[in-house]
Amino acid sequence: MGRALVLNASFEPLGVVAARRAVVLVLADKADLLHGSGAVVRSERMSLPVPSVIRLRHYVHVPYPRHTALTRRAVFHRDAHLCQYCGSAAESIDHVVPRSRGGAHVWENVVAACRRCNSSKGDRLLSETAMRLARHPVAPRPLTWALVAAPDAPDHWQPYLDPARLQPA
Repeated sequence: MGRALVLNASFEPLGVVAARRAVVLVLADKADLLHGSGAVVRSERMSLPVPSVIRLRHYVHVPYPRHTALTRRAVFHRDAHLCQYCGSAAESIDHVVPRSRGGAHVWENVVAACRRCNSSKGDRLLSETAMRLARHPVAPRPLTWALVAAPDAPDHWQPYLDPARLQPA
């Protein structure tokens, strides 16, 4: 059926849910349909466009800013599925400063790597090898979690995921 972007009453992105859950929220009058996916859900007495973007009718307080979780999928997305040492297709993740040497499992210390580079680097620091990073790892932008949750996000989601629109004027 697909996925739907859920927006707060203030049009702030909250999450990505299954389209079935979005249909339930619209039917329960808890959310308004902003964009349909083109498909239709039918019952005996009514038909409803399958939501692609919905907005909650009541504001939901978010106690802390949402951050992208540090997962394999998110690291591969940030690094475009390319090894950060040689540029070939990445198959694993590598800690720039190995965890056995005190490196933390944080965005700034994790990169995508191919199997050959990961095993040749092993448990060594970059200064102990001839390897160099293509670019230094950084934490992703604030709304990257939505792109990781739905990598094939429709184009009409982009205006709602633009970080500039969330900044106070």
